[in-house]
Amino acid sequence: MYKHSIRKQFAVIFILLTAGTILVCYFMNILLLGKYYLNKKQKNLTKLYQMVDQAAANGQLQDEKAVKEIFHVANKHNISVVVINTQNELEVSILSNMKDRQQLMEYVYGLVSEPNPQAKVLKRTDRYIVQRSTETRFQTEYLEMWGILENGYAFLLRSGLESISESAHISNTFLLYTGLGITFVSALIIWFTTMKITKPITKLSDISKKMADLDFTEKYSGEDSNEIGELGRNVNVMSEVLEQTISELKQANLQLRKDIAEKEQIDAMRREFLSNVSHELKTPIALIQGYAEGLKECVRDDESSRDFYCEVIMDESAKMNRMVCKLLELNRLEFGNDVIQLEQFDIMQLIRNYVQSADILIKNHQAVVSVTPEGPIPVWADESRVEEVINNYFSNALNHLDGAGCIRIDVRPDTVAKKVRVSVFNTGQPIPEDSLEHIWEKFYKVDKARTREYGGSGVGLSIVKAIQDSMGQAYGVNNYEDGVEFWFELDAQSLS
Repeated sequence: MYKHSIRKQFAVIFILLTAGTILVCYFMNILLLGKYYLNKKQKNLTKLYQMVDQAAANGQLQDEKAVKEIFHVANKHNISVVVINTQNELEVSILSNMKDRQQLMEYVYGLVSEPNPQAKVLKRTDRYIVQRSTETRFQTEYLEMWGILENGYAFLLRSGLESISESAHISNTFLLYTGLGITFVSALIIWFTTMKITKPITKLSDISKKMADLDFTEKYSGEDSNEIGELGRNVNVMSEVLEQTISELKQANLQLRKDIAEKEQIDAMRREFLSNVSHELKTPIALIQGYAEGLKECVRDDESSRDFYCEVIMDESAKMNRMVCKLLELNRLEFGNDVIQLEQFDIMQLIRNYVQSADILIKNHQAVVSVTPEGPIPVWADESRVEEVINNYFSNALNHLDGAGCIRIDVRPDTVAKKVRVSVFNTGQPIPEDSLEHIWEKFYKVDKARTREYGGSGVGLSIVKAIQDSMGQAYGVNNYEDGVEFWFELDAQSLS
């Protein structure tokens, strides 16, 4: 709940306005009602006097029509009329009694005597006097106008004055009670009205708070056709635009982070590549330079020495060429420059053809190679890349062969997962546990001396990793007591 709720502010303002209006009316009644009442009575007397004076001047005081008009006004305002001619005879009597006629006679004969001590003169002219008098016996108040008409007739217009103070008191009491009731009813109406007005405003405030917290799920559901409804619909539109804009900004920010991470990775790979290539090429370049200088300076003159020098230069050049070719191939794989050519082929036929082509290497290493099973096993992959994986695994197995000198190539279909796992096992020393997570890194060598001995570049397993990642297939290595097994997986059938 808000400390300074607009609903409360509206209610307090309207209630104070209502109560203030009633209080002003109350005090205005007390101060001005009596004067207004008396002034109104006086105007009514003046109006009737003018009618009587005009009728007397025209000689129509006995005319039925004129008398009827005078009677109508006198009756409407509760005014008695008495007119006496110059012979002291009664000329007109409307709503009057004997007492009124006697009072007029007293006033007429008293014109030359002292003023009436019971009368308070309100207005005096050369033709008439308006006064407020009180009858002593019954303490009845009258407002009187008496004097001489234009034709010389004496007249008296008298209207009884109800107690002004009592009337004002009754009026004010009634106004006070009704004002309290009106204020209470108005308060209820204002409270519920402001609740209806402020409810959608409160809803919009809650929505804006959630929008500030980047929560755009809440929407304004009002169907009002006024300004608040229009504001609610505009808030909904703003919420949708902000949500879309922030979503686009997040996506752009995420893409920027990826781009920055990729750039940093590329820079790191570039630095690592330059460092590793420099390190790997330093030794063969130094050997080539040394033996070339030896040939130029004729360090050895015999033909066998020159042949040895040339063989060393050629061997080191061939190693450099192989390493550069592998680095170029790895670069194409890592940056996705090669297009994958998926096709269905017999993996067993590919393995047997490769083993047959490597027969000379197998005999040189005195290895015993076994391939199981015999039958065909179709897979769905890039045949040339799979051959490269087999070549790296098999070459690695030959170069690290030890113990019984056995190499086992095993192909096991998994009908449930619809995969084919190819494993290449060689007897020898297991890979140290701390090196298992690094063997897929470029230029990483578990036994640097042995790798140098067979001319390894340290990028073969990195090529395997890149090929398998490009095809979305798994790969790995398992240590055993008597050797090491490298494996990779392929799809057993079409992905479609």
